[in-house]
Amino acid sequence: MNVPIKQSSHMMNFHYGDEKIAFELNIHQQASSRVLIKVHPDCRVVVSAPMYADNDAVLNAVKKRGRWIYEQLRDFRKQLEYTSPRKYISGESHYYLGKQYLLKVVEDPNSVQGVKLLRGKLEVSVRIKSYEKVKELLKDWYKARAKETFAKRLDAVLEQTLWVSERPPLHIQTMQTQWGSCSPSGRITLNPYLVKAPRDCIDYVVLHELCHLAEFNHSEKFYRLMGQVMPKWEKIKERLDGMANVILLN
Repeated sequence: MNVPIKQSSHMMNFHYGDEKIAFELNIHQQASSRVLIKVHPDCRVVVSAPMYADNDAVLNAVKKRGRWIYEQLRDFRKQLEYTSPRKYISGESHYYLGKQYLLKVVEDPNSVQGVKLLRGKLEVSVRIKSYEKVKELLKDWYKARAKETFAKRLDAVLEQTLWVSERPPLHIQTMQTQWGSCSPSGRITLNPYLVKAPRDCIDYVVLHELCHLAEFNHSEKFYRLMGQVMPKWEKIKERLDGMANVILLN
């Protein structure tokens, strides 16, 4: 199972005022009878509904939240207006463990190329300034920090997961649509870009995957287990989702 950043689905739409809002309807097999609505930072509206819910029931549920959906889309669209592709030059802002750091690119033909976190800045040393080289060095640095940080957070939260008898294998892999996943064999895979998020967001994703070792689905039992090990996980997930647009920005 994974933490998404798809099930059987199809597109539907409704009108709020003069705006036509499209949404993706996913049919789930959970015991829950609720219709769940999520507006993503990239302005996708995703609705999850139980198998027995017909289209009219889903539309009624979505229309009741029409104002909230409209306001969420408005806010995310404003954020997207100010999001531009990275240029990997001095003065840019980059995230690490939830904090923003200014990027400083230092060119020195005799330097050892690499990245250091110094005095509140991410300092990248290169022999010749180039977009590709700075991006490559930062990507490698994030992967190294992710490997180290995720291992520490996994060890820390394992104390809460009494159903886990032994430390599961941990793998780092860049993913475009997931923060993490758990294989049927019990291997946990985490997205290195997650290291840009605050520690509680990292803990949320790790605990989410550890809960799948007990409940390999998103059933009511799974969510009860999540609530036991992280009582305010919904707020933390919402915070992580809200940061996705800047964390995954290239």
